[in-house]
Amino acid sequence: MQKRRGSFSLDAAFEMPAHGVVALFGRSGCGKSSLVNVIAGLLAADAGSIELDGETLLDTRRRIDVAAEKRGIGYVFQDARLFPHLSVAANLRYAQRRARGEPFVSFADVAAMLDLTPLLGRRTHELSGGERQRVAIGRALLTQPRLLLLDEPLAGLDAARRGEVLPYLEALRDRLRLPMVYVSHQFDEVLRLATHLVLMADGRVIAQGSVGEVSLCPELRRITGPDAVGAIIDGIVLGHEPAGGLLRVSIGDGELRLAPAAFEAGVTLRVQILARDVIVATRVPDHLSVRNVLRGTITAVADDSDDADLVTIDIGRAAILARITKAATRDLELAPGMNAWVLVKAVSLRGLAVGR
Repeated sequence: MQKRRGSFSLDAAFEMPAHGVVALFGRSGCGKSSLVNVIAGLLAADAGSIELDGETLLDTRRRIDVAAEKRGIGYVFQDARLFPHLSVAANLRYAQRRARGEPFVSFADVAAMLDLTPLLGRRTHELSGGERQRVAIGRALLTQPRLLLLDEPLAGLDAARRGEVLPYLEALRDRLRLPMVYVSHQFDEVLRLATHLVLMADGRVIAQGSVGEVSLCPELRRITGPDAVGAIIDGIVLGHEPAGGLLRVSIGDGELRLAPAAFEAGVTLRVQILARDVIVATRVPDHLSVRNVLRGTITAVADDSDDADLVTIDIGRAAILARITKAATRDLELAPGMNAWVLVKAVSLRGLAVGR
């Protein structure tokens, strides 16, 4: 997809799975919103093509350009853009009347999933920012879209209001087989919602893949900064330890223990393991307070800064990053192919449910 606007040039392409949440992530001004506006048909592309469900929506070579209102795409903007003279129910009914696609979600389902029933009789000016965004999401869903675009829908909300809305977005991801493209420059939102991650910089796609794959890419580290560097791994909850109640999670070829949390066995849990929290041993460690010791093989040792290296350790079907001093690398003689043990405190880990 190519689009030039003044001195800015967009030249980006990505593929998305049939369902799930594709997050477009990057710093402000990298072209995320321009790209979703082209997908929606709100911004004309200079060159490129878009295909959705086997239908060509745009092909500049063949001069195909389906009008925005006929693309079957729902859009949630940064500002809710609700009709102020209508009630919440009337805003939702308006979208329902304009639906084009085969119905896959009902008014009652949307009201229940987004907890809108208590708000139906209220005017939009009586709502909080988080409530308005929930109504905007409901309105987009009731158009029965084939694809839902969300352009930084939480950007105008404070942390508390973002925390209120995020669980509803997680519920939509887990309950609806509807592909979504979610634009954000807040990595916490991406961590909670995304099933696929597309990194953007200067109008280009610089990396894409599963969240776990992209978490290991140097390109992500350049966007998030050193404190957020780490591996993101999806594991399966096994249950709780009888003594102490620590949460047991199957991950790679081993298990992690996390602080007690109300997750049932069988839930897929996304765990972020920050590189700064990882200790590396080259012998079997014992007599430690650390609850997590995973065996693996070093696959890479890369320069991270003037005084630190980033070590990649394969733990079987997953990899962990560890940031250690160059002195430690030298003293332990770390190199690819060596056996290593990864130590992580349970209290330093957090898990986020991403479905069953």
